[in-house]
Formats: sequence, structure tokens, C-alpha cells
Amino acid sequence: MAATLAIFLAKLLKLEFAVSAGIVAILSVQPTKKETIKTALARFFAFAAALALSVLLFNTLGFTIPVFFLYLLLFILLCQWRSWISAMAMDSVLISHFLSFGKSGPEEILNEVLLFVIGVGFGILVNIFLKKKTDYIEELKKETDDKIRLVLHRMSLRILDSQLADYNGDCFLSLNQSLFTAKKQAEENFNNQFSKKDTYDSLYLAMRENQTKVLQEMFKCVRQISSVPHTAPLVANFLEKVSREYHKDNDVRELLEELATLRSKMKSLPLPLLRTEFEDRANLFILLERLEEFLLIKRNFSEALGKKAALDTNTN
Repeated sequence: MAATLAIFLAKLLKLEFAVSAGIVAILSVQPTKKETIKTALARFFAFAAALALSVLLFNTLGFTIPVFFLYLLLFILLCQWRSWISAMAMDSVLISHFLSFGKSGPEEILNEVLLFVIGVGFGILVNIFLKKKTDYIEELKKETDDKIRLVLHRMSLRILDSQLADYNGDCFLSLNQSLFTAKKQAEENFNNQFSKKDTYDSLYLAMRENQTKVLQEMFKCVRQISSVPHTAPLVANFLEKVSREYHKDNDVRELLEELATLRSKMKSLPLPLLRTEFEDRANLFILLERLEEFLLIKRNFSEALGKKAALDTNTN
């Protein structure tokens, strides 16, 4: 669309090589608003340098292909020095028009400047109207949460069944991939904002990433359990409850209170007589400590979010 509009306007203004405006527009569109503006500024300076260099060379040495090659050599070196790599091809296409004109007077220079401005301008306009992929990021966040919920559910099953099939940690490969995809989309959405920056999605996914690291420690504890001690059903039932109530709006305060009660109850139970049960109950205690850390990460996130909302309200 940007290319079509750029070509249409260039033809309307009766510019020579109007199609080049469309090419410039296509090359100016970047994945995000932030990248588009950054790239456009770099290309503006690169185009100004290309224009000055080419006019100097052509007017001094003539409008010939060898002179154009000399321009290319010097301009490429300049672009590499100034990190204007993305501007080399686009600007050189515009500069090549001087060969066809056979001159580089005010009229010809204005033609190329307008082609550049129109192309870059429409590229920027297209990006300004890009919207955050809100539905997609919500879908990715839900997918990540569902996979964490599944990990918790599988842990509750494994505590009661040491022979649980396929309990090998492969689920974390899928979970980490979901986190990576979601974080990448959150970053793209963040960069597609010009006004007040909304960091919620990025912070939310960072919180889930920290929880995932704790989950991996919990997984190690569960893998070491080889029997079903008396306290196992209590822990398994609580893990299952956490998995059921695991969602973005839960501040986990009630779960933390229930966890504290559960740990007190487990401490009051008689000590195990067998070494195996003693070791497994110790692993369950360590598991609950990690689970508390897991829940605290979410509670701290919710509290920080609440404080930020209150601060924004007072500021406004």
C-alpha cells in the first residue's frame, strides 16, 4: 500500500522515475515504528551525503559509468564507516538517475529529493498506523500460562506415582520456546508505540520467565522422590490446586497463606522411621520452599503493578 501511494503521488507531481518512490517506500518500512524512524533518519543523512558526493563527481568528471562506479566505491566506504549499510542500494538507485538525465541541476536534484521524501514519508506513515498485536500477545501469554499450569499438574501426579510416564523435563523445551516467542512479540509491540510506553506485557513475561526457572528447580526435587510418604498426598493436592488457580489475575495471597498452613501441618506430623521416607519427605519440604518462591514472584509482581497503577492515578 505504501509503495502504491508513493508511486501515485510521484506521478501526480510528474516526477521522473516515479516507480523509484515506491521502491524507497518498501525499503523504508521496518517491523516496528521505532526501527522505521531510526532507519529513516540514518537514510536521510546517507542520502544527503550521496547527493553531495554524486553532484560533485558528476559535475567535475562527467556523467559516465566509470564516474558512477567511482561514486559507488566512495559511497560504500562512507556507508560502512557510518553504519549506513541499509541505505547503500536505495540511495544509489536514486543517484543513478543522474546518468539518465545527463545533468544534475536544481531540477534534477529536486526530482530525486522528492522521490526520497515521498518514499520515506509513506513508509513512516504506514508504520504510524501499525497497531499492537494485542490479541496475538494475549494468545501467546495464555499459551505460556497453560504450559506452566501443565507442569504443575504433572508434578502433582509424579509425587504420587514415581513411575509416571514421560516425566523427563521435555515440557520445559516447549515452555521456553513459548516464552521466547511471547517476549519477542512483546518487544515488537513495545517498539510500535510512539506515545506512553506500555511495559506490562514485557514485565509479565519476565515474571513468568523467573517462575519457570524456579519450576525447573522444583522439577529436580520431584524427580528425586522414589516413594509415596504420608505427606505426599497433601503436597500433591496443593500443587494441583495451584495449577487450577494459576492465571494472570490471581495475586496468590490466599495460596501463600494456605501454603504456610500446609508447611506447619507437615512439621507436626511424626518423623518417618525409614530412611527412604525421610529423604523423600525432605525433598517435599525443599519442593514447598521452591513453591513458595514461585508464588512470591507472582505476589511481588502484582504488588508492584498495584503501586504503579496508584502512582499513575495520582500523577494524572
